[in-house]
Amino acid sequence: MSKNIDTVIFDLGGVLIDWNPEYVFRQVFEEEEEMRYFFEEVCTSEWNLQQDAGRPLKEATEEKVREFPEYEAAIRAYYGRWENMLGGAIQETVRILEQIHARGAHRLYALTNWSHETFPVAQERFGFLQLFEGIVVSGQEKLAKPDHKIYHTLLNRYQARADASVFIDDNAHNVEAAKEVGLQAIHFQGAEPLKEELMGLGVL
Repeated sequence: MSKNIDTVIFDLGGVLIDWNPEYVFRQVFEEEEEMRYFFEEVCTSEWNLQQDAGRPLKEATEEKVREFPEYEAAIRAYYGRWENMLGGAIQETVRILEQIHARGAHRLYALTNWSHETFPVAQERFGFLQLFEGIVVSGQEKLAKPDHKIYHTLLNRYQARADASVFIDDNAHNVEAAKEVGLQAIHFQGAEPLKEELMGLGVL
């Protein structure tokens, strides 16, 4: 990867913010097997992504209840208890963000798949989000990663050059899509490996 980086773009969930629906559903289901079925067949990651791409939570919930009435209580808990899925900041990565910000040599942005209805909770809870010059939220754009259009939305909005930007995400599909757009990209697999890669790029 090139060392001529002037812009760093962070994903949020799984990189800077610990989000895991199991925090809620380990309390809802007694059996691991039933919880796995619920995530694989009822409230799937693909279904959640539709809400991240702007679908209203109420509409998605009611449709899913009609489809799986036997799981009504659990389905309503998905967004009804959504705040309890937030486990807190991933402090080691937040420190990296703070170090980049303190150096003042790079522009900082975030690009996140997140429902526009729940994102205000994160904004209120996590003060470090103020360190970003801008945040592109999929639910607001009605687009979600790995759609190439959402990467272009960020680049165009903030007049950033793809080849001078590095994108960090814990989802390999989103990383590959970023590379296809021309961004330099890092698959996040922990704070220490990330720190090493950023040092190699001259960001840290």
